[in-house]
Amino acid sequence: MEKIPVTTALFIAGFGPIVIEAQASRDLYGRAFGIPFKEENGGYLHTESLNGANSFALWPLSHASQSCFGTESWPRDVPIPQAWIEFDVDDVEAATAELEAQGYRMLVKNRKEPWGQTVSRFIGPEGLLVGITFTPWMRDKK
Repeated sequence: MEKIPVTTALFIAGFGPIVIEAQASRDLYGRAFGIPFKEENGGYLHTESLNGANSFALWPLSHASQSCFGTESWPRDVPIPQAWIEFDVDDVEAATAELEAQGYRMLVKNRKEPWGQTVSRFIGPEGLLVGITFTPWMRDKK
């Protein structure tokens, strides 16, 4: 693919879901993940104190489906995600149990991927495919 110099991405400046159910999103990201948000007028929550993305990818739905369900077809009874986000945590199993206790239904639980990442995944209130991960090689970065 030919590089377009003026629009070359240097880093991810921001990412976040478009929120429909504000309280459900605040509960998940603020309370469950402990992200310290600042609140602006109109309920706009943001933070600049969370380290940035270590990966940005265009993940084909067939690959996400294979990762979550072991098949290339996304099940009709599960909302199709519009995007994905992964949060690395210290203990995937404990975080998974905590989120399940709050009512989140895991699509994948505490699975060790062939590349060494441990992951649980669920659909968040905005329709994002949310991953709770332990990614060893990203922890060695300073």
